[in-house]
Amino acid sequence: MSNRPLIEHFQAMVRMRLFDEICMEGFRSREIHGELHTGIGQEAIAAGLAAALASVDALVSTHRNHMHALAKGVDPRALMAEIFEKETGLCRGRGGHMHPFDRKTNFSATGIVGSSLPVALGYAYAFWIEEQPNVGVAVTGDGGTNTGAFHECMNIAGAWKLPFVVVVENNAYAISVPIASVLATPTIAERAAAYGAWGRKVDGRDVEAVADAFAEAMGHARSGKGPAILEATCQRFQGHYEGDHDTYRTREEKKRMRAEDDPIALARGKLLASGEATEPELDAIVGESRQRYGAMLAAVRADPSPPAKEFRRFLFVA
Repeated sequence: MSNRPLIEHFQAMVRMRLFDEICMEGFRSREIHGELHTGIGQEAIAAGLAAALASVDALVSTHRNHMHALAKGVDPRALMAEIFEKETGLCRGRGGHMHPFDRKTNFSATGIVGSSLPVALGYAYAFWIEEQPNVGVAVTGDGGTNTGAFHECMNIAGAWKLPFVVVVENNAYAISVPIASVLATPTIAERAAAYGAWGRKVDGRDVEAVADAFAEAMGHARSGKGPAILEATCQRFQGHYEGDHDTYRTREEKKRMRAEDDPIALARGKLLASGEATEPELDAIVGESRQRYGAMLAAVRADPSPPAKEFRRFLFVA
């Protein structure tokens, strides 16, 4: 079980959302190039992972990775600088938004759908061989679970009882494809039985539910019992990427999800109803976070970009 107070989860979710909102600003100003994928609406899942992740565990994320990086303890200043393509970034501005990497925290990401699993499985296999009590964690979306890599990774992890946890952010759409039209079973988590794995589906809007279930999944994997699948249902408020026309969802659907499925609003309501926090206290958390990230953005904007003459640097093949 997670022992992190809800107010700490609230603060983490607020900071995650503000971070992504700043990235959206950088996209609109054309300081960030290429596609930008944000996780706004999915904060409870990332925040729920943080408490059970040890620094030595490995977490491999997707194209929608900012919040997972923050949950893993990646320096937000270096992460923001990387997304804004600055020399001060994690990868000196060369990885950008899609491929941040931080050796210090064992965090990485891949833009290829479903390919977080084989990378995280590699970590899990290494931990198993070296008899280290660490876990390889892969985050993927509902679309990523319909790739061959998902089956292959879960099968070998189950056969060898590797310390491997897969977190599925089920936001009901694989880009524009409704998951209900391409899923043969009512849930994704129930596939776990086929691999001899632990499996559970939780409400991904409820940060405490996610934290408790993820802690149990990590304990299962860390104790040598084999892999786990945690499916967390959620809503993606933005399009698949910034600039996506998002015509596959109706205006009514998008309006409803923002009104009913916002994990930050739900946590705020719970804190107020229980008396654990007051409106001024929660407003202060939001204000402090906004000030902190605003100052961070100003500093990142002043950082140098990679010099044009070094565009071939760090390439394997020039």
